[in-house]
Order: sequence, then structure tokens, then C-alpha cells
Amino acid sequence: MHHTPITRRTVLATGAAVGASALLGVPVASAAGREHDDALVTPVAEVLDGGEQVTSLVVSSPVLGLAERTSLTSSTFAVHVTATNPLTGETAYAQDRVVTAASWTRRGAIRLALEHGWGVDGGGTLQYLGAYGRNVLLDLDYAITQVEPLRARGGGGAILLDSFRQGRLSDPEVDAFSYHATASGLNYRLFSPARGRGRDGAALVVWLHGGGEGGLLTDGYDYYDNEAPLRANRGALGFATPEAQYLFGGAYVLAPQATSAWMLDGDGFAPLVLEAIEEVAAAHRIDASRIHVVGCSNGGYMSLKMVAEHPEMFASSVPICCGIGPRDGSGTYFISDDQLTGMTTPTWLVAAANDTTLDPEDNTVYAHERIDGSIMTMYDGVTWDGNTYPGHWSWIYVARNDPRHESASIWEWMSAAKR
Repeated sequence: MHHTPITRRTVLATGAAVGASALLGVPVASAAGREHDDALVTPVAEVLDGGEQVTSLVVSSPVLGLAERTSLTSSTFAVHVTATNPLTGETAYAQDRVVTAASWTRRGAIRLALEHGWGVDGGGTLQYLGAYGRNVLLDLDYAITQVEPLRARGGGGAILLDSFRQGRLSDPEVDAFSYHATASGLNYRLFSPARGRGRDGAALVVWLHGGGEGGLLTDGYDYYDNEAPLRANRGALGFATPEAQYLFGGAYVLAPQATSAWMLDGDGFAPLVLEAIEEVAAAHRIDASRIHVVGCSNGGYMSLKMVAEHPEMFASSVPICCGIGPRDGSGTYFISDDQLTGMTTPTWLVAAANDTTLDPEDNTVYAHERIDGSIMTMYDGVTWDGNTYPGHWSWIYVARNDPRHESASIWEWMSAAKR
């Protein structure tokens, strides 16, 4: 089976019926008879600790300017979503979404808040293909039905929207990262700071994603879309938050995307990651003494690999739930004992003791015991904001700036480090 390449994608439209209708005394000309009179539906997403979900829909139409604001309730509209995997063509899920609240935006559009959160079905924008260990961005098809009329101002009658077109998926945090590819073709996303940057330039945080966020270029698939590294978890996004940006005095955040998984060919990927760093440094005012490397799982291995290959480059290294490879070097990835003991880059390792994906004793603890002066934070498990996540997901703690050592948070420690 062959599929065409999937690049930066819009979420395509879905419609209900024939157009915006103004009934019972409201002039039809105010809404109907226009070339583009469909109500625009914009899915708005947020990357939660468990991954990205659509958390609301924004419905906009000129006819809404006629509506009495108090007539809008959470039961005015019903929402149904169908999510399709673009690689397999299979339906990932199809279900109603629960509208928890309805409100007006300052621009006169309607915002429908949708039930979301850990354990809530039907909101996710990604599907994990277990056979390949990859997250795929779903094609989302939202169908909106107005089940109760809105009242027109001044007693003019009822307003019904019966035709909708869907706009592109909006996630302000993700959309703040621009799209790029290196000269060699390695995809990356880049956040650029709005403030600070320092006399010698801004800091640069390099986020190396986990195995599920790479491309899928096998078995006839041609999937490499520069999306999953930001949407699967908050690892890169955390460093773009106002809190992190304040601590770093403004920092660029670079998130390269492997064409497969870093662990499959660390030797081949290391120069490609270096190329991305060098291209960003050449195009922007980067302080060469404040380049930091952070990675989770596959990326935790790759962060150690980059330090081993370029010992003088990084101000700090944060391997999260990392892998270091079989100690006999028989795996496709391997950080040797000599490389670990030779590391002088300030290193803070993070993992959870109940991680069943990459054994913390064989990997995180082993590396900590050999990297001179390294810090290690070992959690019992992964629990945040009342939710318990798989033990491998210790990147949640770093994305929320939770690990602490000698009264300093991990972001404070990183931002103070210089090469």
C-alpha cells in the first residue's frame, strides 16, 4: 500500500445542510444568499499532559451578530466527531462530544467547550499505531447540529445555522512553532522568543522527542509531517511557556523530527541533529554558551548521544526515561561506559521507578552512577494534577518544571548553566 506524503495539513470541512437561515421575521438577506454563508467551525486544541485534545469549537457567522446573547446555552448545539487515520483509512473513533459550556467570544463568535481530559474518549488528535510504534495525526471531521434556536435581538424571531464548514485545527501553543527542514531534509519546528535574548544572544533548548513521534517511511508509508513531536506531549511546549521564557531570559526551542526513531540509527541521526542546531544558530542570534539538550525515551538516549559526540557544545543535558543500550553493545543504540564516565556536561536525569518501557535501574540509574556530578530525580510513579499516567511518562514532570535539587527547579538549573 502506498500513500502520498503527508505534510502540514488542514482539517477538511464537513457540512450539515444548506446555509444560515434567519426565520420568523429576521431578514433572510442578512445571512442567506451570500457566496460563503456557511458558519465556520474552528476546532481548538490543547496539548494536555496525556497528549493533544480538541477542547473547544469556535463557530463564527455574520448572522450571529443578530442573536440575543442570553439565548445561547450548552444545549443549543450538538457535536459529533469522526476521526480517520490517514495512513490506514480506518476510523479511529466516531462519537458525540459532550458540550460542557457555550459562550460568546469578544468577536461575536460562539465557543463550545467540550469535555476533555485524561480518560475522556473522542478528543485526541493522534492515534498510536502499535505495530509501528508511531503517533499519526488524525483527520478530524466535526459535524455540528443546531438543536435549539437562538433568539434574534428585539424579538425578531429565531436564528438557525444549518450549514457549516470546518477550518484548520488551531492550537496556539503548537502554532507558535514555525515549520522548517534542514538542507539534508530533517524536519524541525522552532519557537522564537519574543523578549530578552541577552547581550550574547538567546539560549537554545533542543528537544528530542520519543520514539512515537518520528516519521514512518516503511511498508509503503510515506509519513513525515513535522506534527507529532509537539502534539504528543508537552516536552517542547513547556520551554515555550511564559514561565520558562522568563527564566531563560528568552530562549529558542528547537524540536527536530527523526525520520524513524533515534534509537534505530543514533550514529546516522547525530550529524543531522547537529546540522539543525547549526542552521538555527546561523539564522538567529544564539548564545553558543547556552545551548541545552533535553530528550525523553528515544530522545533521552539521543540527548546522551549528542553529548557524547559533542562534549563541548551543551550547557546542560536532561535525559528523561532514557535508554543507553545493552551493555554488550549488541543493540542499535549504545552509550558506552567510557562515554558515560567521560561526560563533563552538567546532567540531570529524570525517570520513574515503575517505568516498564525502559528499566530505570538498567538505564537512568546506571548512567547516573557513571556521569560524574550528575543529578538524578527518581519518582515512584507518574502522577500529575490528580491523574496517574504510565510510568514511562516521566517527561510530564520536566514539562511542568517539577524536579528540584538544592531548592532549584530543573528549569532554573538549566537556565543558570553556561558552557
